[in-house]
Amino acid sequence: MLEVSGLNQFYGGSHILRNVSFTAEAGRLTVLLGRNGVGKTTLLKTLMGLVAPRSGHIRWHGHAVEGLPPYARVERGFAYVPQGREIFPRLTVEENLLIGAASRKASRQVPQRIYDLFPVLASMKRRRGGDLSGGQQQQLAIGRALMSEPSLLILDEPTEGIQPSIIKDIGRALRSLVDEEGLTVLLVEQYYDFAEELADHYWVMRRGEIIDGGEAALMSQRDVRSMIAV
Repeated sequence: MLEVSGLNQFYGGSHILRNVSFTAEAGRLTVLLGRNGVGKTTLLKTLMGLVAPRSGHIRWHGHAVEGLPPYARVERGFAYVPQGREIFPRLTVEENLLIGAASRKASRQVPQRIYDLFPVLASMKRRRGGDLSGGQQQQLAIGRALMSEPSLLILDEPTEGIQPSIIKDIGRALRSLVDEEGLTVLLVEQYYDFAEELADHYWVMRRGEIIDGGEAALMSQRDVRSMIAV
């Protein structure tokens, strides 16, 4: 599993992450909820090695990774879908996907399973990424991350600005990856209904701290919706 303990991060004089500790169990979908500005994106960048923590530990299957550069974390199975997608707009859909396989030198074509998860990518594989809608670009960004054959998929608010029909498609794809392929997913989200429907486990973040967590079945009972509304 992914184990984070005592993680602290500062931007200038601002204490962004405050002794953050949580786990994400292998083969399950864990949701991290919280309003804008509570430190969720900073946390994900720290997990990926894009930002170095001031203190704390990050372990994946018992092995410390907090000192590793991003590419080494990818080699160990991490994949990251950033907020805003960050696809290459002038490259085709297929070229964007193949870039995701750069750490797997044997990959020279897109596996059919990617197109099965997101059929729209197959029909548009010769089109430039910048010509796709926001929802299609989000599916492309997830597909690109999956090209590295990860064991841990980290997503930063994949529903942001996406039409409801594609949100449902993304939800089905993520559940399929967990249930059928055993992928571990850490999903940062503000959209409560989407999170509750998908999650196996949840954590709530406020002002840089984890304030609650548990099995997803308890989210309604513990009134998690109100925790992220204040």
